[in-house]
Amino acid sequence: MRAVVYALYSSDLQREASIEDQIRLCRKRIEHEGWEYLNAYTNRALSGGNATRPAYQSLPKEGRRGPVDAVVAEALDRLSRDQEDIAGLSKRLCFAGVRLLTLAEGEISELHVGLKGTMNALFLKDLAQKVRRGLEGRVRHGRSGGGLCFGYDVIREHDSRGEPIRGGRKINQVEAAVVGRIFAEFADGKSPRAIAHGLNSERITGPHGENWGPSTIYGNWRRGTGVLNNELYIGKLVWNRQSFIKDPTTGKRQARPNPCDEWVIQDVPDLRIVDDDLWNKVKARQVRVRHALMYDNVGVRSERVRRPAYLLSNLLKCGACGGGFSKVSLHHYGCSNARNRGTCNNLLTIRRNVLEASVLSGLKTHLMTPNSLRNLPPSITAS
Repeated sequence: MRAVVYALYSSDLQREASIEDQIRLCRKRIEHEGWEYLNAYTNRALSGGNATRPAYQSLPKEGRRGPVDAVVAEALDRLSRDQEDIAGLSKRLCFAGVRLLTLAEGEISELHVGLKGTMNALFLKDLAQKVRRGLEGRVRHGRSGGGLCFGYDVIREHDSRGEPIRGGRKINQVEAAVVGRIFAEFADGKSPRAIAHGLNSERITGPHGENWGPSTIYGNWRRGTGVLNNELYIGKLVWNRQSFIKDPTTGKRQARPNPCDEWVIQDVPDLRIVDDDLWNKVKARQVRVRHALMYDNVGVRSERVRRPAYLLSNLLKCGACGGGFSKVSLHHYGCSNARNRGTCNNLLTIRRNVLEASVLSGLKTHLMTPNSLRNLPPSITAS
């Protein structure tokens, strides 16, 4: 019997050494069984509810094409907390003739998949409810429910037992001055793109240490994103404006707006940066801009009604700065950083039909030669 080990720690708050601890215990069990240990598959700081983990995806593949007879893990929840995923993994390993064994449950059977998978899924749901309850209590006490927006610093505090008290914020005076400048310039008629160009030209660092862009400034007024829509700048802490749901196909989270009556709004006057007069001027101009760009009576912006995907959408990079190369007009591609941020000097454009024809011609000319075909994997050449 030849065995591999799967180990996972799911959060940045957990110890990375737990990976080595899991491998050590699993190897001890493998040696006790008299099996041969091959190697370990590990995922670090990835949720057990995420089925797109690279090492996790490799397990059934290795079972089908490699000399693997058993997969050993510390517990079933280290493999997955999702019922569908754990059932699928068990089925694929069974088809490949690979046994699935955990230190906590022993050899995994259909009974373990059904009962333990249900328990793990309920655990995730219960944990999410408890986290939300704790975050809501924190917000109602005037503390941040998570994340750090531009203009503020984290306050490091501890209680009498030495435990961290989370959610404390204070104004960063340097960043607050930038926030005030953005509001003032927008109220005076400057566009978000012009504001971003000005900030980047002066090398003023934006949120998360990145360059400024129009979307960072303007955001989405419905979702409350962007500097100009952040109500914390007028001393109002808004929480639960949106919730996140995981796409079962991609494993990525998607934001869904919550009803207004579920929002939690708490006054925090000590965190105010922008006065009411300036805030109201910005809101009034945003209304005028939306009205000018209105597509019809429901308020849809004309250029956002349809966003068609083309052959090379999201695949192009600027050769000068490495940033995205996207549609800048009806028929042309250009550097996004050059137009939106002013951080690149590449103002060249290329027609979409010319670019697509060039790429397809290059693929046909350079990749379909006999030498290139000989270097491809057998599975690709056969198909």
